[in-house]
Amino acid sequence: MTDFINILDTKSREYGIKLSQEQLAAFDIYYNLLIEFNQKVNLTALTAPEDVAVKHIIDSLSCFDKDLFLDQTTVLDLGTGAGFPGMPLKIFYPNLKLTLVDSLKKRLNFLEEVISTLQKTNNLGDIAKGMNEITLVHSRAETLGKNKTYRESQDIVVSRAVAKLSVLSEYCLPLVKQNGCFVALKGANLEEELKEAEKAINILGGTVFKTQNIVLPDLPDKRFIVYIKKIKETPSQYPRREGIPEKKSL
Repeated sequence: MTDFINILDTKSREYGIKLSQEQLAAFDIYYNLLIEFNQKVNLTALTAPEDVAVKHIIDSLSCFDKDLFLDQTTVLDLGTGAGFPGMPLKIFYPNLKLTLVDSLKKRLNFLEEVISTLQKTNNLGDIAKGMNEITLVHSRAETLGKNKTYRESQDIVVSRAVAKLSVLSEYCLPLVKQNGCFVALKGANLEEELKEAEKAINILGGTVFKTQNIVLPDLPDKRFIVYIKKIKETPSQYPRREGIPEKKSL
């Protein structure tokens, strides 16, 4: 086993997740491609094996909820970057139907290579097959939210983007179907962000139904996951045009 696999195996067990040999092998391929492509394309500032294992992969898996992520659940990862949290969720649970969205084509080119490599790798079983059910979309959030193909189409929209929750909600909730869920992976200032985002979430048709405190192995910083249920249709004027949500949040 490589150093990365050993670290990921150990740290994921510490967190309470047991990864199979196939999952560990798939994550090892993902990690090696990430390091290789990162020399040409700025994908991540974190490249040490422990950092990628804990701060990217286990952090991504921390939002997995077995009551929400079911067979053939449609999951859209908005602002996926190097594939977090969408790709780790797909490797962990291959039966998801995943869409990865990013505004930078170079990042999607990297993800295309990861998907293609995992598809062609022997002995990955359902993980390799599951790579056939990933769609890559090159788009900004404001544009995608107005696209009839994607608007109110997803069971779950996930985002680990750095925008504050009021802005993220305007990007993500228009894409969630009624009774679906927007899952936001957030940092320490959750209470403040939730208070600030309450009006926006309500306008956009959502309601917060669960928050979860996350403690990652050997990391002192606080992290939270917010689960927002879509209870009514998002008004047609949202999301507003490019750049407006960040400049003037709801």
